[in-house]
Amino acid sequence: MTAMAHEPLTQEEVLLEGFLALDTPEGFRAELVEGEIVVTPPPDGDHEDYIGLIVSQVIKRSTIDMQFSGNKGLKLGKADGCPQDHVIPDGTFAPQALRLYRGADPWMPSQGVAMVLEVTSTRPRADREVKRRCYARAGIPLFLLVDRETSEVTLLSDPKQDDYRQRCTLPFGKPLALPEPFAFDLDTSDFL
Repeated sequence: MTAMAHEPLTQEEVLLEGFLALDTPEGFRAELVEGEIVVTPPPDGDHEDYIGLIVSQVIKRSTIDMQFSGNKGLKLGKADGCPQDHVIPDGTFAPQALRLYRGADPWMPSQGVAMVLEVTSTRPRADREVKRRCYARAGIPLFLLVDRETSEVTLLSDPKQDDYRQRCTLPFGKPLALPEPFAFDLDTSDFL
């Protein structure tokens, strides 16, 4: 009986296998973004405060019931020559009726996610640029970015290929209109 020869793994497959086998310390996040493994430390209190302010408004004021997750990873598209992106947004919002967050797999597809949320922290460029491209490639309709460095909030919409075609940036303190299925003005006055 002859053993079957195994095909060698591609660089993409090796990177993805290595990433999925990581055992990060508690509180740290590991992501695979455009072919790079990124490990980030636990967020600070201000970071979490911004998220809490947004989540409470979305839950109370959206036109439909929304679910929120700050821990579920998303399997997204892939950049040329890279394995599939695996990103953990600071937050995802999805219509409650879809119940997207069920299941044991820590990584879920992005279909049905209404909006992703990122609050800048230790790697603001990654939030502003790299993750923006990942979310656009995946077709996520809305990307809300809270930029603590510039004191601005940006809503990106209308994804096409590697970017969003619409951008609305306002300074903290100004209300930001969120479209359907949210359909309310996000109050950013507490961000100051």
